[in-house]
Amino acid sequence: MNIRCVIMLAFAALGASSGTAVAQESVAYVDDRSDGAALVRSLYNAISRKEYARAYGYFGASKPVGEFKAFADGYANTESVELKLGKVTTEGAAGSIYSAVPVAIKSVERQGKTRFFSGCYVARIINPSLQVPPFTPYQIETARLEEVSGPIEQAIPAVCNAP
Repeated sequence: MNIRCVIMLAFAALGASSGTAVAQESVAYVDDRSDGAALVRSLYNAISRKEYARAYGYFGASKPVGEFKAFADGYANTESVELKLGKVTTEGAAGSIYSAVPVAIKSVERQGKTRFFSGCYVARIINPSLQVPPFTPYQIETARLEEVSGPIEQAIPAVCNAP
């Protein structure tokens, strides 16, 4: 199965409910792009708050999750999302800084079904000292997720590799 399909299946399992206002009121707003781990936490914060445009905006120009409508529609059944991060590795290469972020995700759907996903996000920032306006913070370059059996603590990959 191609990687885009796996990512879309994972995101589809994390769908949206009609309780947008309730989700926004019950989850504090977090938008932190200071490093790869913070960026991924912000992504899932946006998803938890049903703020799909914000979540989609965290992805770089290549948009490894496809078009926005499909991305947002993929959350049709999700009630809640829990995120666990593994050990992040960060390295520099050719004027960029890359962070490989291992993740495990627990998704609870509207019908009560619980699903688990495991994978890696790679976030990239052009070295801030080399940038000119407008400044571009960390962005997600790649996302590789697959459905796994739980529990969430056992689904975290031991390591992810940056490019």
